[in-house]
Amino acid sequence: MSASPQLPKQYDAIEVEERWQRIWRDETNYFDPTSTKPQFIIDTPPPYPTGNFHIGNALNWCYIDFIARYRRMNGYNVMFPQGWDCHGLPTEVKVEETHGITKNDVPREEFRRMCRELTIGNIEKMRATMRRMAFTTDWSNEYITMKPEYYRKTQMSFLQMLKKGYIYQSEHPVNYCTRCETAIAFAEVAYEERTTKLNFFDFDGLEIATSRPELLAACVAVAVNPEDERYTGMAGRKMTVPLFGHEVPLIEDEAVDPAFGSGAVMICTFGDKQDVHWWKQHHLDLRTAIDLHGKMTPIAGKFCGMTTEECRAAVLDAMREAGILKRQEPLEQRVGTCWRCKTPIEILSERQWFVKINQEEILDAAHQVKWNPEHMLLRMEDWVGKMEWDWCISRQRIFATPIPVWFCKDCGEMILPEEADLPIDPTVDTPAHPCPKCGSTTFIGEKDVLDTWMDSSISVMNVTGWDGTGKPAHFPAQIRPQGHDIIRTWAFYSILRAVALTGGAPWEEILVNGMVLGEDGFKMSKSRGNIIAPEEIICKYGADGLRQWAAAGAATGSDIMFNWNDVVAASRFQTKLWNITRFVVMQLDRAEYRHQEPTVLADRWLSAKLAATVAEVTAAMDAYQFDRALRAIREFAWEVLADEYIELVKGRLYAEGEGRDSACSTLATTLDALCRLLAPFIPYFAEECFSAIGEGSVHAQPWVTYAYTDPEALTDGEFLVALVSELRRYKHDHGIALNGPLGKVTVMVPHPIDDGGDAARTLNADLHWHTGPADLEQAITDIKFNMAVIGKTFRKDASAFMDAVKALLEEEIEHPPATIQVNGAEVAVPENAFSPVYSYMIEGEQVDVITVRDVIVTIQRSA
Repeated sequence: MSASPQLPKQYDAIEVEERWQRIWRDETNYFDPTSTKPQFIIDTPPPYPTGNFHIGNALNWCYIDFIARYRRMNGYNVMFPQGWDCHGLPTEVKVEETHGITKNDVPREEFRRMCRELTIGNIEKMRATMRRMAFTTDWSNEYITMKPEYYRKTQMSFLQMLKKGYIYQSEHPVNYCTRCETAIAFAEVAYEERTTKLNFFDFDGLEIATSRPELLAACVAVAVNPEDERYTGMAGRKMTVPLFGHEVPLIEDEAVDPAFGSGAVMICTFGDKQDVHWWKQHHLDLRTAIDLHGKMTPIAGKFCGMTTEECRAAVLDAMREAGILKRQEPLEQRVGTCWRCKTPIEILSERQWFVKINQEEILDAAHQVKWNPEHMLLRMEDWVGKMEWDWCISRQRIFATPIPVWFCKDCGEMILPEEADLPIDPTVDTPAHPCPKCGSTTFIGEKDVLDTWMDSSISVMNVTGWDGTGKPAHFPAQIRPQGHDIIRTWAFYSILRAVALTGGAPWEEILVNGMVLGEDGFKMSKSRGNIIAPEEIICKYGADGLRQWAAAGAATGSDIMFNWNDVVAASRFQTKLWNITRFVVMQLDRAEYRHQEPTVLADRWLSAKLAATVAEVTAAMDAYQFDRALRAIREFAWEVLADEYIELVKGRLYAEGEGRDSACSTLATTLDALCRLLAPFIPYFAEECFSAIGEGSVHAQPWVTYAYTDPEALTDGEFLVALVSELRRYKHDHGIALNGPLGKVTVMVPHPIDDGGDAARTLNADLHWHTGPADLEQAITDIKFNMAVIGKTFRKDASAFMDAVKALLEEEIEHPPATIQVNGAEVAVPENAFSPVYSYMIEGEQVDVITVRDVIVTIQRSA
């Protein structure tokens, strides 16, 4: 392609992207609450402000931006808000690491100040990356969960759910991290495969097998299966706990597995969820052997104050000394750990706040939402079906939304603030009125704080305009984009809360993306050293290269592997399209042309291909199949437009008249459409190309609705492209330069084809379209000898045999005789010794013949 004087030869992604970033304005992307356009609100994930907008975030936000840009071009009033989920363990742990302290080492408000300061700095870093990625975020609808205006809504939602009976406080076993010193929900429990020991010991005459001997002091019963004949008649027997001396009952329960260990198990409060189930079912005692710091309590006797690991070793030593430890066997276990610090969790009974789980109403709402991909709904159904306990929402931390509750110090009455007084911190603020029950003015503020999911699970309420009364003005949102790893948390909790607060499902659709894997095929992690930061990619190949990787890498919902080669390929595509743009702009600027409908076959063919591509891309975008959409654009731009069409019409573009007008009009329409099709995916590049051919911003243009139907042009155009390709291959195979003269070419087509002379100019040939009978004669012009047969049979007489064959009549060459005279002797003609070589003739002149899609093409090469 020739260079355009208007556009630089090389596309400099970094320069172009930084320039447009300075030009674009945030206001362009603001949601207009007064607009009459159909709304499209996106319930965007609020990430933890770690300061690192990692590549998993980049993938998710690319998907969101593709949607937002596409919907705006389709006439929607789009809200693409940005939230920041500030509260919770990640921030507190980072502050503790940074300052070398624990949350208890400094005053409560000082620790909160440290957390806020860290968070503000991290948000600024992540904002910068998001802007560089060209995300069309509606910054006018940014929210930060640690700010009073947001957590006021969290507290309001707490009070409303409390009054409706969804929230309650109770003494109940909970998952507890002794490192983070807080309760955690089941969704925050991670599981690891670990090898431990199963210890068999004598328990007052029975053999018991346990993997947690440190909980012996917390034993409250021994259980056997009622069908286990080894223990017939023993139900109700009192048994003495070894080493500790207290008595416990022997009970029967069908849940005991007779095949595990000795078939007799000790029930402790609490070793696992099964212990909790038995404890509640059989109304057993509660013995707490482990405290909130992971140390053994006084009921552990001489082991009091030890860590659980120290106690385990000490109890086993005591068992050996007492002669009751019989044997030990290795045991593979799935151990529940804290999702943040990986410390094994304990199940401790504490007074906590809970949200009731109504499985039926949650599933009903989940089924009202369209899931993309559909199978992700199964993950939600599976999780809801496994819920055995209510959601524990209280945390024993500091940097989080305070639970807005006081208790009367004199009578214990619960005191709630008025919603108009929110937000409040009950550890600092006091009720506006005396206790309504006893009149006391002395109160104890709730020190526990809310689980951070209580903040983020009302993100949809916040962005749709919730003011605490009924359904928000713009509820429900149109879509929730998120990763599949937080279906059981963010999606689950959001549905639960929306149902509780509004009675309806929170969104119309949910789009679930996969995880990003490193080039080694494993999930990216610091420990594996396979993390790639978005900034590292952007500084080499630009944001558009990374955005292309996100779009093309995998089907929505599937995990995607990061591969540098994919980004390099994206950059090469932009280089190819840049060269196309430069060529087209040069042709459009070279001379005036009259804009018109396509009249020449190649132009009609390209227009039909463009219309099909637009339809394919639009359908893919509507279905959130971004890989399919970008693939269709790339194939059309690279293969159809560049490699086939432009090469075909170059000659006509340099001529004059209607043919040039038709080609220029077609190119202008096509490049305009490509810029708009690419705008959601590579916004910087699309803007730069569009600025050379159009007015204003490509992102202010409507989505492409180009339609062009011409079945005949599609069929004949495909044949024309195939013909040129085959004749170019012929030139190459015969050592003819691609721009060298080919001679006379006759194409014997079944119906007339008028290509406007494109094929002749492209091939530098005297090309004729012939629709009458083919005046083609076939003649034998040579003989092909099979020397493997002839040499073996005739040896020294081989040459004489071949001379004799050459002397045969043409009919005998086609149908060899049984014998032939060689040097005066009659010899048999071996099978497959020779075969005729045919040539084709037109009017006595030899021509070459090739077949293109069952169409005969003759070539009379130039002398």
